[in-house]
Amino acid sequence: MAETKRIAILHGAGYVGGELIRLLLAHPYCKLEAVTSRTFAGRPLWHAHPALRGQTELRFVDEDALALSELDAVLIAAEHGQGARAVQRLLEDGYRGVIIDLSADFRFREAAIYPAWFGFDHPAPELLGRFVYGLPEIQAPYAADTRLVANPGCFATGLALALWPLSQHLEGVTVAVTALTGASGSGTRPKATTHFPERDGNVRAYKVLAHQHLPEVQQVVGPGLRIAFVPASGPWTRGIWGTAHVALPDGAGADEVARWYEAAYGQAPFVRLWPDQLPELRYAVHTPFCDLGWIVRDGHLVVGFALDNLLKGAASQAIQNLNLLLGLPQTAGLLPTPAPAEVHA
Repeated sequence: MAETKRIAILHGAGYVGGELIRLLLAHPYCKLEAVTSRTFAGRPLWHAHPALRGQTELRFVDEDALALSELDAVLIAAEHGQGARAVQRLLEDGYRGVIIDLSADFRFREAAIYPAWFGFDHPAPELLGRFVYGLPEIQAPYAADTRLVANPGCFATGLALALWPLSQHLEGVTVAVTALTGASGSGTRPKATTHFPERDGNVRAYKVLAHQHLPEVQQVVGPGLRIAFVPASGPWTRGIWGTAHVALPDGAGADEVARWYEAAYGQAPFVRLWPDQLPELRYAVHTPFCDLGWIVRDGHLVVGFALDNLLKGAASQAIQNLNLLLGLPQTAGLLPTPAPAEVHA
């Protein structure tokens, strides 16, 4: 039987933290040892996540109370700019286990990207080169000694998965992307644009051609595709739905496009392919999947993508990465898995 892995979550009071807690409490090979929060330190987890009442006796703790030597992995669900500081403290305190950072702080190797796209100077640029970008369907398998992973962004996950197969076969083309996201993608802090009367029954574009996930996607797919991205706020709580439109070169048709996507994701457990149709958002929400579908007509290709921004766009993807780094089945805690006795860590 595989040894139970001991996990902690830092900054676990937000929406993504709540999803990580839920997934780890039900994980067959992991034990959630601690969840930190300055605001809720000493209180039961259900004070921040009421749905957890009656499901766990764990209480939030301060980061200083963590017994790092007893942990196999730490997941960091901090805001952008705070993830790097949490990583710095862990490494300075001698922690040598797995770290998965869900903020944007280690998704790029160039420190100059942060003031240009995120509005802050990176607090630990010397650490950027030590992290691996963790989009499993494209980046894995990771090197055997990989222990520091930057979890992708929610929009970036959907766009990168939708565009990756195209980037392997097309070059010098422009892809027009429009995608809508739910209000939970903006975090727990109230904002005018996530206030219910402003969002309900409304669609509002924002950061047009200038969203911070654009360079992240471009980093994955390379310079062969030029991406024009229009993000929008949708009138729902969770989930991302979007389309990418590209003119195909002569000779490329529906059969060829289907082969591209099947070759890329035919064996990927968390990508579901929907040939000849665009996926619906409702089937992807509350699941760990990214749904990809496409339609080809008159030389034009439209690729649709749908995913839960809190799961495949954040928490379940972090668990997917955790499993890969700890030698567990990739689907553990996310899909039905073999009995523990069948697993060899």
